Amino acid sequence: MIVVVDYGMGNLFSIYNALKRVGASPRIVSEPEGLAGAGGIVVPGVGAFGSCMDRLSRFEASLSQAREEGTPILGICIGLQVLFEESEESTGAKGLGWIKGKVVHLPKGVMIPQMGWNSLTIKHPVPMLEGIIDGDMFYFVHSYHCVPEDESVIAATTEHGAEITAVVAMDNLLATQFHPEKSGAKGLKILENFVRATRC
Repeated sequence: MIVVVDYGMGNLFSIYNALKRVGASPRIVSEPEGLAGAGGIVVPGVGAFGSCMDRLSRFEASLSQAREEGTPILGICIGLQVLFEESEESTGAKGLGWIKGKVVHLPKGVMIPQMGWNSLTIKHPVPMLEGIIDGDMFYFVHSYHCVPEDESVIAATTEHGAEITAVVAMDNLLATQFHPEKSGAKGLKILENFVRATRC
């Protein structure tokens, strides 16, 4: 069973329906207890970093336990950014800190937010990106981007005034800056790969 974390900051039904399309039986959970026994966990999100962390904080212990137990966890958009230590968007707010690094504003002189389709460059192959190649297009909506201290966790990037982290992969942790649930067949392929990982 894959659970989608409902902490009040995301379009849950888009990812719920997309997961169903690729053969999963997802469940939306609004209480930390609902994460127990999950085969996979999706952390979506739309909004400001600080507000998301305020609402996600009550899930933090359960998410950390699931991570330690090896449960595949997929973060989407702000669900990627909260994996980092901090963000320029919300001074003083602390992220989960699972990935060392910070979230910074997109470069000056580009369209902000980045809203629309952009191509990926694969940095190193990971199971999550099976079937995805350089140039495949995905749908982004964001004003900030992630800068990890250890660049080896970056599985794919995109260009938007600079090289932007688009996908991170670290152990059982997977996350995308783009919205796979809004990215057509290629986005569904990524979700299919995630679903398969939950059944290994």
